[in-house]
Amino acid sequence: MTFDWFRRQYSDQPEAAQSEAEPTEAPSAAPEVTTAEDYLAWAKAAYQNIQKRQQEAPAPTAPAPEAEAAETKTEALEAKTLEAETLEAASAVPAAGTEPIESLPTLPETAVPAIESATPLPFWAEAEAERQARLERLKAEAIAEPASAPSAATIATPELPPPIILDEGFLWSAEILASQGRRPEQISIEEITWLKRLRQGLDKTRRGLVNQLRAIVGQGPLNNDAVLEIEAALLQADVGVAATDAIIQALQTRLRDETLPPEEAIIYLKQLIREMLDAPLGEQKGYLFAPQKDQLNIWLITGVNGAGKTTTIGKLAHIASQSGYRCLIAAADTFRAAAVEQVKVWGHRSGVEVIANPGKNTDPAAVVFDAITAAQARGTELLLVDTAGRLQNKKNLMDELSKVRRIIDKKAGDACIESLLVLDSTLGQNGLRQAEVFAEAAQLSGVVLTKLDGTAKGGIALAVVQQLGLPIRFIGAGEGIEDLRPFSSYEFVEALLNG
Repeated sequence: MTFDWFRRQYSDQPEAAQSEAEPTEAPSAAPEVTTAEDYLAWAKAAYQNIQKRQQEAPAPTAPAPEAEAAETKTEALEAKTLEAETLEAASAVPAAGTEPIESLPTLPETAVPAIESATPLPFWAEAEAERQARLERLKAEAIAEPASAPSAATIATPELPPPIILDEGFLWSAEILASQGRRPEQISIEEITWLKRLRQGLDKTRRGLVNQLRAIVGQGPLNNDAVLEIEAALLQADVGVAATDAIIQALQTRLRDETLPPEEAIIYLKQLIREMLDAPLGEQKGYLFAPQKDQLNIWLITGVNGAGKTTTIGKLAHIASQSGYRCLIAAADTFRAAAVEQVKVWGHRSGVEVIANPGKNTDPAAVVFDAITAAQARGTELLLVDTAGRLQNKKNLMDELSKVRRIIDKKAGDACIESLLVLDSTLGQNGLRQAEVFAEAAQLSGVVLTKLDGTAKGGIALAVVQQLGLPIRFIGAGEGIEDLRPFSSYEFVEALLNG
């Protein structure tokens, strides 16, 4: 039973229940889960379901100890037989040469002292001779020692999933999932682990932004002076001028109608940020970004050097393969040294085949053409295209990217094509200009935010959405293969402002 991360449900879940299982991006609190006691009971039920699912899951098969022991005994017997035959052959050689040796005249006893009185060897020669003697002795002992049967401790056991712990992080993650209308039996250990990681990744931004907001709203009902302080806090979190102006204008409009207590001010601020993050989706606000089943989907991954494109490719391939999609990777980054080898390593880790050209400095468009041909022949559902990193002011490289996009449109016109820009969150506002130029060359349809765990400026997500009008499709909050997941505005805002 696999967990489909794109649709946030298990593969054996009936299609009729899919609409119930899919979380909406800006949900309201479920009426049956409203108090702290309800959330605690919900978390306990989810914890018990996860434990039950782990117990019922078939354990990974390990090689039988008896079979290994039998094979080891057989190898030991063969080694002993071979050793015995070798000793017999070695003893037979001196026996055959015994008579000639005896017929030779024996050396006189004075010959031995003559040899001993010879000039001694230099110290380096003696050291070399001792070293060679030790090597020969080690070789002899290694050959003579029969292979022993492995003990129970040395037999490799399959890696088991980490045990789930009902800690504070689990309770917080369960509350976030329950607030989206999820049921305890629908929750997976992967979702709990990811929410913990997302909360931890946004810790730097949360400590700076939330502490200031709480200090502001804790002074009493929100007024115009407090709004100006909120504006400064948002700008420091790299939310951007346009996004900050939109939030402040909405707060001031609300203040003209009523006075906001501190708790309602935070709730209203969360609502504003969620609506801003969901604005590029338009009428598809509850739409989950996922590849279409039984159809070729092509995702073109672009970005500047060092943004994490190849790493993102590997993580997306892992998500797709774990979610039950037939996936393929096109190694079209033919400029950077060892780029093909790097994407092959990620393909091996995620169990996805990589289509690459063995030559150097080959045409990326040719690699993409071959990859599309292979994907169409094999019935692949998701083709991930890795491209070379390039600065937005390099016109020749941007033209090359446009050529790759034309090849995709021409060769696979009936495929579902997405062009995703990988942005390094640590760059802050500097990444916005990159996105503007890439949007023209690659016809961008979404953004992947990476390295959120290494910056205190997580507000860049709002700046990207507000200024570019592009939805955020995936976010990364770590270096591991499990540290990239589909974006959810509700979970992001809760981890940012309520962690």
